Amino acid sequence: MSDGWVLNASPIITLAKIGHLDLLVELAPEIGIPPAVFREITAGPEDDPGRLALESGWGKQLAESRIHPEVLGWSLGAGETEVLSVALEKSGWTAVIDDATARACARSLGVPVIGTLGVVLRAKRRGLVASAAKIIRELRYAGLYIDDQFVRSVLKQVVGEDWP
Repeated sequence: MSDGWVLNASPIITLAKIGHLDLLVELAPEIGIPPAVFREITAGPEDDPGRLALESGWGKQLAESRIHPEVLGWSLGAGETEVLSVALEKSGWTAVIDDATARACARSLGVPVIGTLGVVLRAKRRGLVASAAKIIRELRYAGLYIDDQFVRSVLKQVVGEDWP
């Protein structure tokens, strides 16, 4: 089991938009938000649910950490770079990232990684949500891109649900 999850912006933003930030808290032993991710989200629209959640104290904001040179070579955004650097620094932590290049970087560095879709699937398996497909549809409306073919496959294989 992971010691904690270090969160990138998109899982926080999209789950907040659909009212399901609770899934992150319910599933992770501990959550952490790097400074670059906090700045990215709080620089967004004043009425953004993710921004409002962070500004009201949701989640644990982490202190600045050393950026690992292995991560810098991937030319990722500031948030992804900090998320992966924290996950490398904190042995046993999982990076929660949706960006494909950042996920490839995580895998190449041996960092456990999960995306927003994985969070929803874990929530379904733990009985925290009645329908993973319903949550995924809401996430898509909130702006998260997820390939239909991939969703269809993992929904069926992992939680036995159909994708329309």
